[in-house]
Amino acid sequence: MTDAALSPAPVKASPFNELEVLWVRHWTDSLFSFAVKRPEDFRFRSGEFVMIGLPGEDGGKPVLRAYSIASPCWAEELEFFSIKVADGPLTSRLQKIVAGDTVLMGKKPTGTLVLDALTGGERLFLIGTGTGLAPWLSVARDPETYSRFGHVYVIHTVRSVADLAYRDFFTREIHDDPLIGDEAKAQLTYYPTVTREAFENPGRITDRIKSGDFFRDLGLPEGFDPARDRAMLCGSMAMIKEAGELLETYGLKEGSNAEPADYVLERAFVG
Repeated sequence: MTDAALSPAPVKASPFNELEVLWVRHWTDSLFSFAVKRPEDFRFRSGEFVMIGLPGEDGGKPVLRAYSIASPCWAEELEFFSIKVADGPLTSRLQKIVAGDTVLMGKKPTGTLVLDALTGGERLFLIGTGTGLAPWLSVARDPETYSRFGHVYVIHTVRSVADLAYRDFFTREIHDDPLIGDEAKAQLTYYPTVTREAFENPGRITDRIKSGDFFRDLGLPEGFDPARDRAMLCGSMAMIKEAGELLETYGLKEGSNAEPADYVLERAFVG
């Protein structure tokens, strides 16, 4: 018998990190956030997403879904913003995690909701619905965002006022951030809209753009200007499709990592 025959088979490296849950926050009966310990060798660009999941039950395959990283690229912990689905293959279990539990995370972040996929501009519009706010939590805390754009607009559309998770963060807490607080105070505007309850900005963001209310509310000239405006889209498929078509009517072109342009969307969440 040869030495080769006696050698054990090489152990195949896992494609996932097993990470400790640091904290969990339940915003509503349908929304929660959590954070995990960041691996020392994990690098990503603000706005990217990664696969998050749990081991399969009864020895089955792990259940994973794509999640935008809600932390900026420099953060020491990785935060995520999730919906709760009672019978969802992943979130029915993920919503029950507590600090100290273990979740799985892929090792290769990717995505198009990054500054690299946009050409230069003066104003950046981050348009999201529901948990599509997550990448804006990352991009809005990145110093490069404020060095590249004179003004940043975080736009969040939800059904109910209670669904405006992180509202206090964008209106107040971000101003105390030791890294970008001063820049956010001077350059960041938060614009929430609510579709199913009375609110100061009622309706879908696409309807408010079409009516011109969005621009009037912010004291801006009506319409988007391809010479100065850039945008990112994340959230429901209907919003992304409609908003993308709106941006195109104003002359903005879709970009990518390979060919940066005027606006980007995350196709991993579109179908």
